Amino acid sequence: MAAHENRVRGGEGIAMRARKARLPDAERIHALIAGYAREERLLPRSLAEICENIRDFTVVEQRGGVIGCGALHFYGAELAEIRSVAVDRARQQRGAGSRLVAALLAEARAHGVGCVCLFTHIPDYFARTGFVTVEHQSLPEKALKDCVRCPRVHCCDETAMIFGALPLRAAAPQPQLVALRSLAG
Repeated sequence: MAAHENRVRGGEGIAMRARKARLPDAERIHALIAGYAREERLLPRSLAEICENIRDFTVVEQRGGVIGCGALHFYGAELAEIRSVAVDRARQQRGAGSRLVAALLAEARAHGVGCVCLFTHIPDYFARTGFVTVEHQSLPEKALKDCVRCPRVHCCDETAMIFGALPLRAAAPQPQLVALRSLAG
């Protein structure tokens, strides 16, 4: 069985399974993300955006229903980002989030990506899974592609974290990122 399809027992002893998302999962993924987006815990994603990027998503299902989702977005051969991680509130604390993160990290490894980043409001959770905190400017690929379009670019309250070693080219801030930071400050 592939790493992204591993099964684990959930809270009531019922097996959970992580698998790659399929187009019919898009509405449930959208609903999971929207709940956290309303609280400003995740960035909103339109249903169309989720459909366009469905291949990035992994879901956890239990009893045939999707109870969690997360996506792996590639910035190139050396850096990927885990994003849009959401677990049904009624199913939290039962291993679904850990199952998602493990599946997404396994996918990154399968692609030969040595560094996986994420931006989060819950750094303690991700630290328990092996992520370490870094400065935002240590991830210029992320900042230049996504942060500049983010509605919170001038007031980001998320913690940047990585799993693995930073790509050498990402280790030093690039001039465009320094200019972006001066706009935000």
